[in-house]
Amino acid sequence: MTTLNHTGVSYMVFHLLGIPGLEDQYWWISIPFLISYVIALLGNSLLIFIILAKRSLHEPMYLFLCMLAGADLVLSMCTVPQALAIFWFRAGEISLNGCITQLFFNHSTFISESGILLHSSFISESGILLIMAFDRYIAICYPLRYTMILTHSLIGKIGVAVLLRAHGTIFPIIFLLKRLTFCRNNILPHTFCEHIGLAKYSCDDIRVNIWYGFFVLISTVILDIVLIFVSYVLILHAVFHIPSRDARHKALNTCGSHVCVIILFYGPGIFSVLTQRFGRHVPLHVHILLANVSMFAPPMLNPIIYGVKTKQIRDQVVHMLFPKQK
Repeated sequence: MTTLNHTGVSYMVFHLLGIPGLEDQYWWISIPFLISYVIALLGNSLLIFIILAKRSLHEPMYLFLCMLAGADLVLSMCTVPQALAIFWFRAGEISLNGCITQLFFNHSTFISESGILLHSSFISESGILLIMAFDRYIAICYPLRYTMILTHSLIGKIGVAVLLRAHGTIFPIIFLLKRLTFCRNNILPHTFCEHIGLAKYSCDDIRVNIWYGFFVLISTVILDIVLIFVSYVLILHAVFHIPSRDARHKALNTCGSHVCVIILFYGPGIFSVLTQRFGRHVPLHVHILLANVSMFAPPMLNPIIYGVKTKQIRDQVVHMLFPKQK
């Protein structure tokens, strides 16, 4: 990509359009956004409160789940309010610094012909799903040493490491964007800011941005997926060597919620990526809707999945909502 001559204009304020082509449907589109936002806030807040309040849930699996719920809360609060403001009030104006801050904290994987967008919340959640797979591997393969290996001290260090990895890999993108001169346009056809979606309006060469995006993707998310796959290969190998059928079923059942969340987390993102790469004739509003689904579906459904499939959490929720029932 060649460097273009600057026009002398560098935009510092941008306008998010939302979902171009569906402006007359914004009120209807806002309904599922609002519902998902409320469910995500209430569900994940309740999950965090129950896990922190009940000492019986201060086990590795639930503490990792608490981290996941925290990441989901950040994701929801950084994206959905902006989308609702656009749908209800056409309030899509955002400063360059605000746009960079939003894309830093958001999560999304967006691969197109022009490059990759990857955000710290996506990397955080991907890292948490990896350590949850590691947790299931230890619980099934080394049950007697489970709490000795995954001590509270180690869990805290793992959580800090996941956070540092996410923010450390995304932090250079701030400088990669701040160095650019935005002279092409200041109209962004989306509900939230994207790395390459913003960089492509620069008059400068953005090849460094594109290649760094590929590096972050491969060194974090792709690596996490490979390691999660390896973890489950080892888990299945261990499970099918258990002589008791009931014990095998119980061991696999403990992984059910995690597998559902993995599919829910990576599935929409991968589908959106494939649509971007091969769906050349797919309308723009479909791409934007898919990107939004991959953003708000996991935070909304994760607490529901764990609330339904995890007996300990389900019992605590029932006890909290219906204290007189046993």
